[in-house]
Amino acid sequence: MTERKAESLLADVRPSEAIIKLAVPATLALLAKAVYNIVDTAYIGMLHSETALAAVGVTLPLLLIFVSIENIFAAGAAVLAGRQLGAGKKTEANITISTVVAASAVIGAVLCFGGLLLMEPLLRSFGASEEVMPLAKDYALWMFIAALANLPAQSLNCAARAESSVRISSIAVITGAVLNVALDPVFMFDWGLGLGVGGASLATTLSQFVTLCILVWYYGSGRSVIKLGRRYIKPAVKLFKEVIMIGIPSAVIQICLALATSLTNIAAAALPEGDLIIAAYGVVQRLILIGCYVIMGFMQGYQPVAAYAFGAGNGERFSRSAHFSSRTTLLLSILVSCTYTFLSRPLIMLFNQNPTVIEYGAKLLISQVILYPAFGLCYMMTITFQTIGASRYGLFLSTIRQGLFYVPAILLLPGLYGAAGLCLAQPLADVLTLIVCALSYKPMKQTALHNMGVIRGDSEM
Repeated sequence: MTERKAESLLADVRPSEAIIKLAVPATLALLAKAVYNIVDTAYIGMLHSETALAAVGVTLPLLLIFVSIENIFAAGAAVLAGRQLGAGKKTEANITISTVVAASAVIGAVLCFGGLLLMEPLLRSFGASEEVMPLAKDYALWMFIAALANLPAQSLNCAARAESSVRISSIAVITGAVLNVALDPVFMFDWGLGLGVGGASLATTLSQFVTLCILVWYYGSGRSVIKLGRRYIKPAVKLFKEVIMIGIPSAVIQICLALATSLTNIAAAALPEGDLIIAAYGVVQRLILIGCYVIMGFMQGYQPVAAYAFGAGNGERFSRSAHFSSRTTLLLSILVSCTYTFLSRPLIMLFNQNPTVIEYGAKLLISQVILYPAFGLCYMMTITFQTIGASRYGLFLSTIRQGLFYVPAILLLPGLYGAAGLCLAQPLADVLTLIVCALSYKPMKQTALHNMGVIRGDSEM
């Protein structure tokens, strides 16, 4: 997409049409990214080892923590750069993205080497038993090395999102996903390298480095609206503070999800058949990631349109964008909920044939999605508050579902009701989340228009 076409899409095309044009390739790219986790889990299921599935399950909090750190900088930079482009400040957008990409590379190195040093205590804290630990370490080793590629790649992806150049992002992520599908069996099974669980993680890591290389090539070729270069790398406290304040709400959602997953693993480990429950929950969480990516992909279409309109002070366009996005997010989250509810058992059976794992997995999957609109609406509103500069309230919204409401529930209910308590925790948290979102929607509209200096008594939101 040329620079003029990218800006025209953000500024002139009807908001609903612009959002869909950006959201479809972004969603496909994220779904391709989900293949990394789903394919790993499916192939690991072919090893016919519940211990192997449990090992992958206890590494999920690590993955979510990495994603949360990526989001602090990448999502924050995307919103800030989008505002700057909307205000016609292209040089400032170049500085924002270049500086954040450089910082992401440094942080990725710190996470890699720090994680390798602290691998065993981290895995133990996430619920790894003595039986599970060796395989969990095999899988986590390459996850930590992948941080060298993941963080800068995510920042480059968000730069593409900010300028509406989602095509290259989609190509990069889909290429990596296809490569991962091809390499997994070669690295895992005895007819190939025979590396087992570690081979699945290695295949994913190599694929993610390929994704990074494609994005680096694109930005090095000069085709992008936002230009990267050493001369634009200008670390400043003010810049990082602004990026972090914008990005924290999205990151906190992932941090809370990591905390919730870890606490659920710990609660499950204390129950009879704990390792089987953890194996089932690991499969469930990877299926849930697909639903998350559907919502997140749509938000990647909404956010640049909303940020550009906000930066340009176009209250009507911003209102129309938010109104369309709230309705579509609700529809998508209901679709995810219905699909997973009706297909819960067949989906779990794709990964494991153990009747106990299937039974626990089906119940846990239904409990996670029965009120899934709570996630969709909460995430949409968090993104909107980020975009309009109300990061403190966005931060509050990002903590409520899997933090403020889920954590007490998962700490209390399994002790009272056993495995049934694991299934009750999420619906309870979702009911409370929906109440808070309903009460917050009108203030969101008022805050947006106030921050743009627009007075509209009759908004389309």
